[in-house]
Amino acid sequence: MRTVALPVRSVVMSRRVAVTALLLGAAACNVEGTVAPVGESPASPSKVEPNSPAPNAPTVGPLAGMRLYAAPDSPARRQADLWRATRPADAALMDRMAAQPFAKWLAEWTPDVTGAVRATVDAAAAAGTVPVLVAYNIPNRDCGLYSAGGASTASGYRAWIRNFAAGLRGTRAVVILEPDGAAAADCLPAAQQEERFALLRDAVDVLGGAGALVYVDAGNARWRGVEATAALLTRAGGDRAHGFALNVSNFVGTAESVVFGDALARRVGGKRYLIDTSRNGLGPAAGDVWCNPQGRAIGNLPTTQTGHSLADAFVWVKVPGESDGTCNGGPAAGQWWGEYALGLAKRSPFLQ
Repeated sequence: MRTVALPVRSVVMSRRVAVTALLLGAAACNVEGTVAPVGESPASPSKVEPNSPAPNAPTVGPLAGMRLYAAPDSPARRQADLWRATRPADAALMDRMAAQPFAKWLAEWTPDVTGAVRATVDAAAAAGTVPVLVAYNIPNRDCGLYSAGGASTASGYRAWIRNFAAGLRGTRAVVILEPDGAAAADCLPAAQQEERFALLRDAVDVLGGAGALVYVDAGNARWRGVEATAALLTRAGGDRAHGFALNVSNFVGTAESVVFGDALARRVGGKRYLIDTSRNGLGPAAGDVWCNPQGRAIGNLPTTQTGHSLADAFVWVKVPGESDGTCNGGPAAGQWWGEYALGLAKRSPFLQ
């Protein structure tokens, strides 16, 4: 998912594919950056439009009617400034992208996690908005693959989570807990799996106790089946969390994700969920290519009015435009790729 000193949010999907294919043996890789769908899905992707119109169901969760926090600075904003004089139409698209809320990722590269969280929640509160934060520091993260890293010990992670919680100060904030942390845990030996799920349960309790709405990451609609995902969520403390997150850094369409999310919610006590829509505007590429696939598009704009009764929000967890890695013409993982970002924006019906 990431190499040292590069933003992890750009390459979350790479570990999913690698762990699933190499360690679970549940998928067969065909070409570089291509993987066959894993596990059963409650609805066939061929029968679901990637982003069909949302039904007019009321959104009734705690975020209903609230605005998500959009930081004033972003790579898209800087790109717009670079293009403003020479490419005004492209700069305008980047401006529209930059105006949207993005999640803020925090991990071992955040030297003062309490201060970083506090600065974000304070800025959001001043704007009358709710921030989306990602806690991403679990030990043995990525099982030593593309985004290897995280806290070096279980005790260190517990301390880090408490420092994270200290920055919340009881304010309203959304926290997405450990992308891939539960769904990929079976790459670890049994004892380390037990440790990981204990750490996730502790994090749910600590962050929730500090006032956060905690959504435990649950992979995506094409990774595992509903029953397997439900079991993992329960082990990870999902029964004590506010809900779960789907499709982080993935391309599965919103409609398919909603079908999966509703089915999963029924198996975990009616928990609510979020969907990452940052790059799913046209659904996955053929063959589920995960690494800088061409022809993709930005999906639903971030909102707390989803039109689905159990979906609290559509969020941009991944920053669209950051590379998944040196594949399909991309720069190193985590680096901003302006032309790719522009393609995502130009093909999106949501930014026009």
